[in-house]
Amino acid sequence: MPERANVLITGASSGLGAGMAREFAARGRNLALCARRIDQLALLRAELLRAHRDIKLAVAQVDVNNHKQVFIAFHGLSQELGGVDRVIVNAGVSQGQPIGTGHFETNLAIANTNFVAALAQCEAAMEIFRARGQGHLVMISSIAGLRGMPGFQAYSATKAGVAVLAEAIRAETLTTPINVTTVYPGYIESNLGESGHTMPFRVSTEKGVRAMVRAIEREAAQAEVPAWPWVPVGFFLRRLPLCLIAKTAGR
Repeated sequence: MPERANVLITGASSGLGAGMAREFAARGRNLALCARRIDQLALLRAELLRAHRDIKLAVAQVDVNNHKQVFIAFHGLSQELGGVDRVIVNAGVSQGQPIGTGHFETNLAIANTNFVAALAQCEAAMEIFRARGQGHLVMISSIAGLRGMPGFQAYSATKAGVAVLAEAIRAETLTTPINVTTVYPGYIESNLGESGHTMPFRVSTEKGVRAMVRAIEREAAQAEVPAWPWVPVGFFLRRLPLCLIAKTAGR
């Protein structure tokens, strides 16, 4: 398996994105970090360079809903680092409202950020990988994307959508040096835990991020993380009758 020396992460200013940046920096990876909040990125950059003096670290202010900006930033960061080997499509939002309750704009924003913007990020990443002849595309989906979850209707739909998008890209690149991984995080602080719902098996950002990075480094086609309990939970979620999903999800 090739070493992925240069890693690009979107949504890197806080939460899981910042956590992954810290974990990859500790592993000696060079980083290209994108987010809307450039002040937060600057602070994270300074923190990481103090702790890891041998890595290269580039940052760019990117609103993933500005699709032109995504393409410009990805190609610019790749040039700055001398190439990008791995792109982690992480930027997203998790707040949503039940369908038909007068919150269409909120749910539209989720669809645009979590799916349409993810499509733009995949397009930009794959342009780079096709030109380089290799690479690793990582899609951050969610356990909530395995089934239609009450309370997370638009969110579940977008996370299912990006997982299928990643699978379709994987199907096209199976015989090439381009790998595609879909990560399904369980309930991790700074992720769905911010939605206001009581989440079972929720873990700290640090524990969740370590599990995510280990899965990403393995470059498996897909991974539920942390493996316990989310591998067996994912198995049952895919098979449970919808009436049981409706009774238990998000409570």
